[in-house]
Amino acid sequence: MIMPTTGKVRKRVLVVDDDRALNYVLVEMLAASGYDANGEGDGLAAIRRIEREQFDLVLLDIGLPKMSGLEVLKLIRERRLSPRVIVMTADDTPDTILSVVKDQAYQYIAKPTAPKAIVEIVSDALARESEVLPIEVISATQDWVELLVPCQLEAADRIQSFLGQLNANLSEEIRDSVGRAFRELFLNAVEWGGRLDPKHKVRIAYIRAHRMLLYRIQDPGPGFNPENLLHAAVSNDPDKPYAHIVVREQKNLRPGGFGLLMARAMVDELIYNEAHNEVIFVKYLGE
Repeated sequence: MIMPTTGKVRKRVLVVDDDRALNYVLVEMLAASGYDANGEGDGLAAIRRIEREQFDLVLLDIGLPKMSGLEVLKLIRERRLSPRVIVMTADDTPDTILSVVKDQAYQYIAKPTAPKAIVEIVSDALARESEVLPIEVISATQDWVELLVPCQLEAADRIQSFLGQLNANLSEEIRDSVGRAFRELFLNAVEWGGRLDPKHKVRIAYIRAHRMLLYRIQDPGPGFNPENLLHAAVSNDPDKPYAHIVVREQKNLRPGGFGLLMARAMVDELIYNEAHNEVIFVKYLGE
């Protein structure tokens, strides 16, 4: 967990949940972690509190009395200076998840999740000082989700928290392999094609068929020549298996470089277009 920096004004968090025990525990744990944490038990009280006071982050349950969490989220987004919103809910239906994406929630937490893990997610979100740029929703049905995502490394966790829940009814093994492959390929697109420039966007499509999952990732760059990927493990000389690490350090790229090798091992098919600025991968689901 990333702790708040001492000596600075404490960041303010509002916990909105009608589960009184969970609300209390989260407020206490966040306060113990150095945040100015407050709690509300219904949606109407929460929106009135947000209208009076400034918060850095709202931890928002969906199933609230008086006003639903989805309504609260919509009203928050209408504010000029709106806080980051992390949604937490046991409602993992595609309609709810996609509504949360459309209304620009920062991240999604499926209930039940241990309070300690929730506090860690909040701390990580508040530690990220970069501007939260909007994710543009092009299509939002349970079978076809298409998004335009700014080229920021932190967007990987945000997108996975949403898309991962659309696969909640699949085995843990499939969810893990698809999630890891998507993360690596998305980060490659952000880092290599988008040059970490948040003005550029990565286009992502998630397609769910009866017997397969298909992901399509299109980066904003001109593409690459696979033979010239000196920063990637896939291009290494067998006698120099870690040569790419030096190149990555010189280029100020994140550690790793095993993305393509790992992604190919995690999915059933991985195909690039001719320019190598667009990739699809498929995971078959069987009968």
